Amino acid sequence: MRRLLFISLSALALAACQSGSSQRSSVSDQPQLSVPAGAQSVKIAADPTAVRAALTSSAQERGTVVLQDQPNMVVLERPMLGENPALDSEFGPSDNGQRVIRIRVRFTGTPCETLAVQDLAVINNVRTALEQSFVLPGNPNTMQSLQGLKSRAEQNSSCPPITS
Repeated sequence: MRRLLFISLSALALAACQSGSSQRSSVSDQPQLSVPAGAQSVKIAADPTAVRAALTSSAQERGTVVLQDQPNMVVLERPMLGENPALDSEFGPSDNGQRVIRIRVRFTGTPCETLAVQDLAVINNVRTALEQSFVLPGNPNTMQSLQGLKSRAEQNSSCPPITS
């Protein structure tokens, strides 16, 4: 009886060890990223987990909605309140729902070099049947935001700075 109990417990322990090791992802398991036209990118001297933490904590501090929080991607959404004639003329009115800016940041890399790729879209009539999405090209303001992410993620990193 003891022997059977010992064998059963050993089998359970072995299964637990094997399932735990198969769920861990190594650095080589990181996805490859492309930088599509209009997107912006920056190399960060920190690991992808630090980049993700910097993104989500910054969003929480600013009251920005986090739509998706995944190991290699965070999607943020900022409402555009009030009238905006410039956006109305370029993308049409958002008269059946709210207009938002959606920011997607994808990131991948090694413990001391993470590539972050940011793209933006204006969404008219968000979460309605008339929702429309328009991709926005990056600009100096959005690049400044990406540089802020870089600074924030590198603050607690022991990695040497990346010059690029």
